Amino acid sequence: MSAKKAWLAHYPESIATEVNIPSKSMPEILQEVTAMYPHNIALSFYGRKMTYGELQKAVYGFAASLQKNGVQKGDRVAIMLPNCPQYVIAYYGALAAGAIVTQVNPMLVEREIEHILNDSGAEALVVFDALYPRVKSVQGNTKMKNLIVVSLQPTESEFSPDKKFDAFLQEGKGQFSPVNIEPEHDIAVLQYTGGTTGRSKGAMLTHRNILANVIQSYEFFKERTKIGQEKYLTVIPLFHVFGMTACMNFAIYTANESILLPRFDLEEVLNTIKNEQPTVFPGVPTMYVAITNHPRAEEYGIDSIETCNSGSAPMPVELLRDFERKTGAKILEGYGLSEASPVTHCNPPFSERKPGSVGIGYPSTEYKVVDLATGSKEVPAGELGEVIIKGPQIMKGYWNMPEETANTLRDGWLYTGDIARMDEDGFLYIVDRKKDLIIASGYNIYPRDIEEVLYEHPAVQEAVVIGVPDAYRGETVKAVLVLKAGKTASEEDIISYCKQNLAAYKVPAVVDFRDELPKTNVGKILRRALREELRKN
Repeated sequence: MSAKKAWLAHYPESIATEVNIPSKSMPEILQEVTAMYPHNIALSFYGRKMTYGELQKAVYGFAASLQKNGVQKGDRVAIMLPNCPQYVIAYYGALAAGAIVTQVNPMLVEREIEHILNDSGAEALVVFDALYPRVKSVQGNTKMKNLIVVSLQPTESEFSPDKKFDAFLQEGKGQFSPVNIEPEHDIAVLQYTGGTTGRSKGAMLTHRNILANVIQSYEFFKERTKIGQEKYLTVIPLFHVFGMTACMNFAIYTANESILLPRFDLEEVLNTIKNEQPTVFPGVPTMYVAITNHPRAEEYGIDSIETCNSGSAPMPVELLRDFERKTGAKILEGYGLSEASPVTHCNPPFSERKPGSVGIGYPSTEYKVVDLATGSKEVPAGELGEVIIKGPQIMKGYWNMPEETANTLRDGWLYTGDIARMDEDGFLYIVDRKKDLIIASGYNIYPRDIEEVLYEHPAVQEAVVIGVPDAYRGETVKAVLVLKAGKTASEEDIISYCKQNLAAYKVPAVVDFRDELPKTNVGKILRRALREELRKN
C-alpha cells in the first residue's frame, strides 16, 4: 500500500498536501521577515532581547567581515557553539556571504573535531571560548585560517592572535557585498551525522532543502501557528538539525521569538518557562521525562506551553500520557533524519493522533516500507520493512562520499536504515534501526517493544535495551534502567513484570541499574555507547 494515497485523507482542505517552494535562499527569508516585522523580538537570551532589525544588521556585519577576511562563495565556515545569539548571527551571516555552514557538535573531542574540519575543508571557525583550547590544539593539522571566539561571560583573555566575536563584527564596517545564491544547487549546510555507523558523514543540505522543510512545517502546523505571536523555547541545540529547523529557522520564517538556552538544566528550563511563558517547546523524550518527574512542575506555569514537537528519539506512550496529564500541552511525535533537513513525518495537529506512531507524511513527502532483503518490493500494511522517503527536503548527497551517496539515495528515494511498519491509514511506526535489531534463537527482537513495557513500570524513569552475546541464543536481551527518585525495584521485579507483559523470548535476561544513562547533548540516549562499553568488558 502506498502511503502517498493513504495519508491524503487526513488532510483538511485548509492544509495543502503539496507545497510550493520559492527559489529563495535562507538569508532572503530573513531579509523579507525583517522588512515586515523589524521591531518583533527575534531572540531572547537570559533576559536580553534582540529585534529582527538588530539581528539583520548583525548578520550583514558578520557576512561583511567574512568577506573582508577572504571567505568566498562555497567556502566552509564551521560553527561550534551552544545556543546563543552569536550562533544565529554566524549561521545567517555565513549563508549571506555564500558560505557553507559546517555544524560542529561542541561535545566532540580533538580527534573528531579534526576529522570534521579536514573533511569539510573549513577555513573559518566560530567557537565558544571554553572550547578554544580544544580547537587550537588541532588547528595546525587543518586548513583553519580564521578562529572567531565567542565569550558568553566577560573574560580577560584576548585569545591573541585570534579574534573575538564582537570585534570581528566591526571588521567589515558594514560593507557587505550581496552574493548570488542558487537555492536548488548551492549547499547551505553540511550536517554531520553522528558517526554511529562508521566515519561521520556530512549531509549536504541545499538552501532549497532547508527552506522546503520550514515551509512544509509551516503548512502542517499553520492552524496552530500565529505569525509574530509565538515564543519558542529553544533548548534543543541549534547545531542539531532538529533544533536548526524546528526552532531557529521555523521561528524566523514565522517572525516569532526564540528563547535561547545553551543547555538543558531542569531548574533553569522551568524558571525560563515561568518567566518567559513560551508557547511552543520542541524537545526530546528525556526532556519531557525530567519535567514530568519534577514534583512541583505545575508551579512554574508550564500550562503556557500549547504544543510540544517531539523528535530525535522514540517517545514512549506512557511518558506521552503522563506529560500531557501534567501540563495540558499536546505532544506531537514526529520523525526525521539529518539527510532530510530533518522532518518527514509528524502526528497531525489537525486530525487523529496515534500515540506510538510518528504520524503521517509532511506535505510533498512520499514514503513507503520496502522489504529488508532487496529494498525494492513494497510490503503490505502491518509488515516490517525499511522506510524510504522522497521529497524536496531530501539532501543532495554526502560530502565527498559518492559511494555512500549512491547507496543511500536510489532512484530519488532516501533509504533511511530504519525498520518500520505502516498501518492502513498511512501512519508510520518506527520499530528500530536496522543495526539495533537483536536476534536471539532466530527470533527478531526490537528493543523498542521492550522499552515501551519497561516505561510502564511505576518505578522506571528511563530505559534502554541492547543485545548481549549469548553462547546458546547467539544474543540475549539486557535492560539498562534508571529508577525514579524514591522508587526501588530489583532485577527479579523487572523480569517478573516483563514476563507478564512480553513474549518469553523478549524478556530481559539481565537488568542493570544506573544513576544515569549516556546521552548526546540533544538528550538522545546513546544505545551505541552501552554496546561499546559491553565490548570493552
